[in-house]
Amino acid sequence: MKAVLDACVLYPAILRELLIGAARENLFQPVWAPRILEEWRRTAERHGHSVDADITLLKQEFPQALTEPVGVVLGVDLPDPADLHVAEAAVAAGAARIVTANLRDFPQRRLSSIGLRATHPDEFLRDLCRQHPQALRRIVDQALARARAAGSSLDQRTMLRLARLPRFGKAMLRMDAQDAG
Repeated sequence: MKAVLDACVLYPAILRELLIGAARENLFQPVWAPRILEEWRRTAERHGHSVDADITLLKQEFPQALTEPVGVVLGVDLPDPADLHVAEAAVAAGAARIVTANLRDFPQRRLSSIGLRATHPDEFLRDLCRQHPQALRRIVDQALARARAAGSSLDQRTMLRLARLPRFGKAMLRMDAQDAG
């Protein structure tokens, strides 16, 4: 399954790590366009971070992810016309999903007319967890280990809550409880 990752799920880092971890496990194929990567870069810079190296590495690791939606005409209006490029990238790449935290900007009624669905990252990761629980366990454990290696004292629940993934966090807690019981 191909899914466009909107800029708002590439920053913050924890959310990006979880999504890219799922892509590394071949649970989905990520898609982005140059404009999405540029939005991510600008957002990170506004928060005092540079993601140039991250962008370069992702382009190398997922060369098929980069799509250029040149000449794509959707025939659909979105609440914010500046978001059309995300839907255009999805159509150009043959992706059926847009993973975004800004669901208001991608109304389902309008997207379904062009064969797309917008999904919040919380729902997206929860769905992947239902299908591939052990892979998601590894991905979360790796993200938590990287956060701790960088000096964080976060626990799993707090990390996922800060990443605005409450339902996915609960799914992980249920999985932990089942494994312990």
